[in-house]
Amino acid sequence: MATTAPPPAAAADPPLKRAISRNMLLLFVIGDVVGGGIYTLVGTIGAEVGGLVWLPFALALVLAVLTATAYAELVTKFPQAAGAALYVNKAFRKPFFTFMVAFAVMCSGIASASTLSRGVAETYLPKLFDWSLTEAQTVLIALGFLLIVAAVNFRGISESVKINVVLTLIEFGGLILIVVIGLGALLDGVGDIGNAFSTSDAKAAGHDVSLVPAALAGTALAFYALIGFEDSVNVAEEAKDPGRDFPRALFGGLAIAGTLYVIIGIIAPAVLPYTTLIDTDTTPLLEIVQTGPLHVHVKIFAAIGVLALINGALINMIMASRLTYGMSRQRIIPAFFGKVHRTRQTPLRAILFTTGLAVILTATGDVSDLASTTTTLLLLVFITVNISVLVLRRNPVDHSHFVAPTFMPAIGAVAAMALLIHRVANDTEQITRALLLMGLGLIFWLANYVATRNEGSEFDTGMIEAIEHPERAEDRD
Repeated sequence: MATTAPPPAAAADPPLKRAISRNMLLLFVIGDVVGGGIYTLVGTIGAEVGGLVWLPFALALVLAVLTATAYAELVTKFPQAAGAALYVNKAFRKPFFTFMVAFAVMCSGIASASTLSRGVAETYLPKLFDWSLTEAQTVLIALGFLLIVAAVNFRGISESVKINVVLTLIEFGGLILIVVIGLGALLDGVGDIGNAFSTSDAKAAGHDVSLVPAALAGTALAFYALIGFEDSVNVAEEAKDPGRDFPRALFGGLAIAGTLYVIIGIIAPAVLPYTTLIDTDTTPLLEIVQTGPLHVHVKIFAAIGVLALINGALINMIMASRLTYGMSRQRIIPAFFGKVHRTRQTPLRAILFTTGLAVILTATGDVSDLASTTTTLLLLVFITVNISVLVLRRNPVDHSHFVAPTFMPAIGAVAAMALLIHRVANDTEQITRALLLMGLGLIFWLANYVATRNEGSEFDTGMIEAIEHPERAEDRD
């Protein structure tokens, strides 16, 4: 099919660096999945399913793998920075639909980073420094945290991913520490492994757990702990060999993180009394590290928690800024956001825009609102991506790539729809916030449509396929 190429980028605009190796990409996926969810949601999930905390994590892992197969096929076919926006546009050829999906992805990353910034200020920093913060102080600390993340993002993709490697090792080590301390406590006679396979403690505490609806509610929560793998799609353009490295990194990262989640989902209810597990004034992981013969000081793990949340926020903001850059280069949003800093070779204007939106969200929402909004937006995206991969089977490419078994993205689309319906039916507040964000996207689209129309040009969906990538002609270190 003939397409209309967009105007070539100015020669002065440097390309994105190809700086991410296979191992760095694997750690990028692990670091994006392992983080805010597992560090903050264990107790909330326990309140839904009693001692069966591991079950929602296992079910969420299955659902994540189903959608991951769609991403693995699409990113190895079309390794451009736009991610879901590119796939939806190729599949449906509807500029407005393309933009709204892309904007949902961007907002989900920003909302997730905002969630983690609030988590740092509300949970782990107070434990680390014995602080008692007012709401205003919490917001100021969270905003300062976002500015630090923006500075690291601006420094460069290579530097950002290297910091991600260090922080990923620390946060992954923190979860291994939880496993070791928990197992040591169980072997020392603390708790009962049977509690992880029973809802009797929940019933004794007055919580009537009905397995099927409880598992569905718990899975909807646990899914937040496993989202993040899709962020790596948006740095595929900066990977050295995306066709070979991305599927291995994606499934390897999900398998490692998901297995660790299930193990912790067994240890937490086995070691902790049920009332402690679900106590909203405590964090289960902080309670576990103080248990048994291998216990450590709570401040040690609080520091690890801070670094874990920093890592998740950094990766989310890298994704959001790269997606904004990608949309701009494809003329979905104004070209203003597609400029690359001459020295650092990073998308400065995109970084400033996404950080500004994160500041607004952080100042106006709490952890639970922002986390729920993140999941809602991404479930919408996952539905469209799973459908897109099947539609795009009609568009072969001239290079080898990963091919997903057809039934997996099909089931993934249905499962994502079921979770979305469940969340809509049980939490109207998050829908309001998600709709406000998408309303902002609508305003953005209309403003850009008017601007391009006044200039005498209209957005052509073919442009997204014909976008030039002069950097592919030369390998930059």
